[in-house]
Amino acid sequence: MIKIREDIRQALEAGQPVVALESTIISHGMPYPENVETALKVEKTVRENGALPATIGIIKGQIKVGLNQNEIEFLGKTGLKAHKVSRRDLAYVTAKKLTGATTVAGTMIIARKAGIDVFATGGIGGVHRDASESFDISADLMELAHTRMIVVSAGVKSVLDIGATLEYLETMGVPVLGYQTEDFPAFYSRTSGFKAPFRVENAKEIARLYEQQVFLDLPQALLVACPVPEVFSIPKEEMETYINQALDKMKRLGISGKEVTPFLLNEIKKQTGGRSLTTNIALIQNNARMAAEIARSVHSLKRKVKN
Repeated sequence: MIKIREDIRQALEAGQPVVALESTIISHGMPYPENVETALKVEKTVRENGALPATIGIIKGQIKVGLNQNEIEFLGKTGLKAHKVSRRDLAYVTAKKLTGATTVAGTMIIARKAGIDVFATGGIGGVHRDASESFDISADLMELAHTRMIVVSAGVKSVLDIGATLEYLETMGVPVLGYQTEDFPAFYSRTSGFKAPFRVENAKEIARLYEQQVFLDLPQALLVACPVPEVFSIPKEEMETYINQALDKMKRLGISGKEVTPFLLNEIKKQTGGRSLTTNIALIQNNARMAAEIARSVHSLKRKVKN
């Protein structure tokens, strides 16, 4: 059973704009207390831009749409001990009454069931750089192919194989939209060396595209790739040096599976002297602001159609 916080339930019933937020950013993406501070700032950003935030997570087996401040604090302190919940893990974590933080895929599934159209995250998962040997491809990509909603991100995490990820998304029919850019962003960097398949200029245009996705009964999500603000961007060439060093260390230590992303993010944070964490926080807030604008546009378009 999904427990939707009362104010969010009322907003959804009234057709008001709501933005879903994931919780692995809280448990696995940042250290405490920065994780909790960031989560609360992101919620505030969504509210300030005219939408209601709905942070999604699992507390002792209960799926919750709209964690309260105490629950966010609990997840932040639990950290890596919380289960990282994707599609595969949902039934296990809930049946066992465990605590879990939802990934992009896990959040999308729950948000869709709750009736939320827009979701803001940091960066999506994708094809890992050694996928030809490890077969490590994030479940996020499959979810984007099968769960219709608008997902706002800063592109693909730069530790991944971005070219292969874009090819995978093309094969699965997922529209990838560069927000005010033709260059596909790479999380910490505004550019990745790859082109975004489509370019969009504003929230209204994205809402109209989503309307057509619904009308045509296409099951895929719209992936909006929103570059990190220029002032916080770390040049791609500089990031590649940090990433390669972190990947080498990861291989030496034999780290794999769900531990890969938290390890790499922490290593890159060390190498950049905390600069990458500042960029991470900035891009999440920027995505939240954009998602709120899109949610308002989707709400306005639905209201016009209804009238």
